[in-house]
Amino acid sequence: MVPFSRPTAPMRDRLVAAVALALSLAMSRCPLRWQIAVVRRLRGLPYARLARLEALYTAVKAVTPSWWPGRIACMEHSLATVIATALTGRQARWVLGARFLPDAAHAWAEVPEGAVGRDIGDAVDRPWTPVLSVP
Repeated sequence: MVPFSRPTAPMRDRLVAAVALALSLAMSRCPLRWQIAVVRRLRGLPYARLARLEALYTAVKAVTPSWWPGRIACMEHSLATVIATALTGRQARWVLGARFLPDAAHAWAEVPEGAVGRDIGDAVDRPWTPVLSVP
């Protein structure tokens, strides 16, 4: 069995990511409409650069605890990335999407330059269709 390697990130990014992931996990207990309302409050901030969004996404993945008893998947990671971006004074869109055959749902973060967390697995031949983009 190949050991699982965790992504690494600078300490400052991991600190911001840890706070953002904690907020994301707390918000995941709320209804989706409340989560959307909170993310919509981030309007007005300038968009982050794609490289910065990628660094924060890597930091969020790096601080994700393996011992957590609940779900931490694409929705929580993408929301934490958007929150971490806001904590650094920038904005990113939180996108919820879907695809058919087989039916699946997915979430990712994006800026005008590109997205992080969208292209997973077999997304090349069956791309995700954005259903909701916040803010």
